[in-house]
Amino acid sequence: MAPGRDFLPRIALVTGAGSGIGRACAQALLAEGWTVWLAGRRMPALQETARLAGQPAAARAHAFVADVGDPQDVQRLFDAIRATHGRLDLLFNNAGIFTPTAAPEDVALEDWHRSVQTNLHGAFYCLRAAFALMKSQQPRGGRIINNGSISAHAPRPGSIAYTATKHAITGLTKAAALDGRAFDIAVGQLDIGNVASDMTERMAAGVLQADGSVRPEPRMDMDAVVQTFMTMARLPLQANVLFATVMATQMPFVGRG
Repeated sequence: MAPGRDFLPRIALVTGAGSGIGRACAQALLAEGWTVWLAGRRMPALQETARLAGQPAAARAHAFVADVGDPQDVQRLFDAIRATHGRLDLLFNNAGIFTPTAAPEDVALEDWHRSVQTNLHGAFYCLRAAFALMKSQQPRGGRIINNGSISAHAPRPGSIAYTATKHAITGLTKAAALDGRAFDIAVGQLDIGNVASDMTERMAAGVLQADGSVRPEPRMDMDAVVQTFMTMARLPLQANVLFATVMATQMPFVGRG
């Protein structure tokens, strides 16, 4: 008889784990005893994520170079997880990119395709592979957390590519939560607004508003995101946070526009 879930090591995969939200959440998982696969495009950054976790946590980190927008890379990654552990308990579908702000007619087609390839196709490729593994493993099931965005609810000016992909993530989350229900796969989404990171430095300096003005926006500490993520990750599989929004209290979101 296969051992129960409570007696197995907890295996997680975090995409985009080389910086920002992915790095911080991966380190929190490592600190709580998870074995964590760190996926990203730059090995030195992934190794730094593991190093910063300290010992003995870093010994449970597996750095793996993969571009989530490449389905062959994603398959190699999941093949390695299956071969090493035979299971996956948590996928944090975090990898994503911003492209330059532009009006729709000025969006470079290359930027549109890069956004869709990473933010949407990449999330689907990973979710697809996670479903296949989670349905076949014993005990079956697991949790998938998709990184959405405030933009999954309300756009910023000049953000059509990013906003379209994040709205699509909401559909991905809803459909996967339904399809996973019969197989003990819990799928939820974390929508984040203005966390202090390299990607939001420009917001502190001033960002374009819907009325055409440029104003700085408040940001929150990364720890607020980590705490919210870990609350979702710690839940037993019979419970699911379908959508959670964590945002800087004073940022312009409610009433945006």
